[in-house]
Order: sequence, then C-alpha cells, then structure tokens
Amino acid sequence: MRKQIVLTGITTTGTPHLGNYAGAIRPAIEASKNADVRPFYFMADYHALIKCQEPERVRQSSLEIAATWLALGLDTSNAVFYRQSDVPEIPELCWMLSCVTAKGLMNRAHAYKAAVAENEEVEGNDPDKGINLGLFSYPVLMAADMLMFNANKVPVGKDQIQHIEMARDIASRFNHLYGEHFAIPEAVVDEHAATILGLDGRKMSKSYNNTIPLFETEKKFKKLINKIKTNSLEPGEPKDPKGCTLFGIYKAFASESEVEEISQRYAEGIAWGEMKKVLFEKINAEIAPARERYYALMDSPKHIEEQLQEGAIKAREISVPFMQSIREAVGISPVTK
Repeated sequence: MRKQIVLTGITTTGTPHLGNYAGAIRPAIEASKNADVRPFYFMADYHALIKCQEPERVRQSSLEIAATWLALGLDTSNAVFYRQSDVPEIPELCWMLSCVTAKGLMNRAHAYKAAVAENEEVEGNDPDKGINLGLFSYPVLMAADMLMFNANKVPVGKDQIQHIEMARDIASRFNHLYGEHFAIPEAVVDEHAATILGLDGRKMSKSYNNTIPLFETEKKFKKLINKIKTNSLEPGEPKDPKGCTLFGIYKAFASESEVEEISQRYAEGIAWGEMKKVLFEKINAEIAPARERYYALMDSPKHIEEQLQEGAIKAREISVPFMQSIREAVGISPVTK
C-alpha cells in the first residue's frame, strides 16, 4: 500500500524559537519516524525572498534551521529533507500552474488583501505600494511545493488553511485541462497544537521581536525566561494560569500530572521568580542534549550540506520524471520521438 505523503515547509528568514519547536518542529520530528508515512520537509528559501532581501540572513537562517532539525533527531532515512532551491522542477511547475490559475483567486489571498488594506488606510496611497509579485503569487509557489510530490496531507495552522484550499483549486483546474496528474492535498490542523506566547505576552513571532531562540546558550536562555512579562501579583497571592505566558509555555512541555501540580501551586500563590525557575529547568532538561548536537553541527556546515544534498537527490528522483510527464501533458516535448 502506498505510504501517505506529508509535506511541511520552513521559511528561511529567522532563527528557530520555542514557538516553532512546540507548534511544528517537535511533532514533525516524531512524524519522521513513522514508517507508515513518507514525510517531505523542506527549507522554503524561495519563499524567504518575498519579504527578505538580506542574503546573509537567508543563508544563516538556512544553516540554523537545518542544524536544528538534524540536532533534534530528524530521521533522514525515512524523511526527505531538502532545500527548495535545490529542486529546480518546483519553480518550473510553479510557472505551469500560474498559467491555469485565475488572477481573481490570487486577489482573494489573505496576505495580499491585508497588504492592500494597510495601504488603503493611508489617504491617497497606491493600494499596491510596496507589494511585489512574489507576495501576490506565492500561493502558486506553495501549490507547486505540494503538488510536485503529490502530498496527501499538509499540516498547517488555521491561518494557512486558505493556501491549501487554493492549491486544491489549482490542482483540480490543471487535472481538468490536462488529465489526472495531481493528488488533491488536504490540510491537517491540530486543534490542540500549542500556541506559545512570547516575552511580551503576544504570540511568539520574529515579526514581534519577542522570541526565545530554541538553542540559545543556557545562560542566555535562562535570562530570556526571566524576562517574560508577568503581572504584579505578589508571592502568596493566588494566580490565574489562564492567559499566563509562563503557564502556557510550561503546559507545552509538561505531562498532565505536572500541569495539575503547577496549577495547584498557582492557586497557592507561587512566586513569579519561582515559576520562571521551574519553567527554565523543565525546558532545559528537554533541549539540552539537542543543544550540544546543534552547536556541533553549526561547527560542521559541510556535514549539514551533505545531508541537504542527499535529500535533494531523493527529491529529484521523484521530481525529474514527474516533471517530464507534466511537460508532455501540456505539449512541451520534442517534436520527434
């Protein structure tokens, strides 16, 4: 029986942080060890170019992300781990999909609409000011990422569901015109996935500059935990765990019994300093071994590159012949056999 294909992309614009780990990386690492699934994990460096015109940042982020996944135990014997730009068939497919994609569909993309709305708030401003074609059409590149490997399942957050729906529309249109070539991908949304809050109490995100890098040195990691914003309740005063950043992060790393125990300590008025100590020790115990492997990998970029090239070979064993069949389907083929 054909294994289900699960695909996940990671944009190379920042340093992996606690929110990335708890929400996406940790479950993906576990899934990479499932023999009944064929996971495809890729570094979306073409996507990074849409908003980031800092070459060194893209390069450094690619290195850090690859080192992170490998240090955490990604099973590359089962999973295909590759860099998007190492598979030239993806942008080629993107162009072919663009030619069957309605502009009206792209007009409805959330990211584009949000950028236009922001521009329109400024009186007399051009609604498309500062919006590049990459931002407008990147859902087509996302569709190419999924359809190239006929992904069955694509784990996403709720804010990304629209992109899967667009990919489904694009695939269906292509199949209607040229025959059944693409599997129709399905979004997988984990309703119980942890949403980790950052230093300021908002969702942890590099755009808010409120992240805690996953593999910061132990000393700096502890310092960042201590910087997490709390209210002014004194030790001994009962505290509500709901909406508390410290509790939310702890819950993503602790067992049910540990969460119950710490909830009781909140009711008893645990001091914020004590809770931060508990949180640091809990997370550090889980990531410390991987932290050592991470720094060893960062010192061995050649090994990381070898792993990525091996992944690219696996990916292209699929993409090259598949793209040939797509070319033939649309009429791009030699005039003589």
